[in-house]
Amino acid sequence: MPTPSLDPVFNHPAIWRGNDCARVALPSVPTGYAELDILLPGSGWPAGALTEICRERSGIGELQLVMPAAARLSHAGRWIIMIAPPHIPYAPALAAHGVRLSRLLLVRPEADEEKFWACEQALRSACCGAVLMWTDHSREYSIRRLQLAAERGSALAMLFRSSRAIPLVTAALRLHIGKSDGKAMVRILKRRGGGIPVPVALDLHGRLAEDNFPMRCPAPACVFSSAATH
Repeated sequence: MPTPSLDPVFNHPAIWRGNDCARVALPSVPTGYAELDILLPGSGWPAGALTEICRERSGIGELQLVMPAAARLSHAGRWIIMIAPPHIPYAPALAAHGVRLSRLLLVRPEADEEKFWACEQALRSACCGAVLMWTDHSREYSIRRLQLAAERGSALAMLFRSSRAIPLVTAALRLHIGKSDGKAMVRILKRRGGGIPVPVALDLHGRLAEDNFPMRCPAPACVFSSAATH
């Protein structure tokens, strides 16, 4: 009689072994940076879950960090929704990163309640590839609703927040982005399984991160324009 195999158990998404990254139920979206992908569960941004990106200051490179994934999703016909960015997005820079502007939607609500409502509705929609929202508020009830909405869909749910904001307990992935020697230093503060790896240095401004998109304009220093929206 053959010995029963434990492979079906080990291959279950809920099983985590040792220092391995946790398995993911939904395919992750590659970040476009191989040195970062190798550190993330599923080798990319988690789909159907909240990602918290903490920044030392606005415009330090947080949007460039997600542009390769946004470009990939927009070319797949998925909508990219940006909610309450601190500055007006600079369309030529987004296009230079490969984003299809026809699949980009900018939402600029004034009240915090409107931000969370717009984000929740976008996450519940089956047509969104990524929902990016800027907020420093940590309202447990509102964040929990976003988490549930994210779990019901397959979109990337990314919240950009100040490094001084209260951490989100429900975030599946939490990153901190700073600057050192002209490069972005990305630290993983929380991920599912595998402990905390050492920070990774990324050149966000010196190259386009994704090589599979046709646009080859040099990446500008910032994908925001200098005009503030508030």
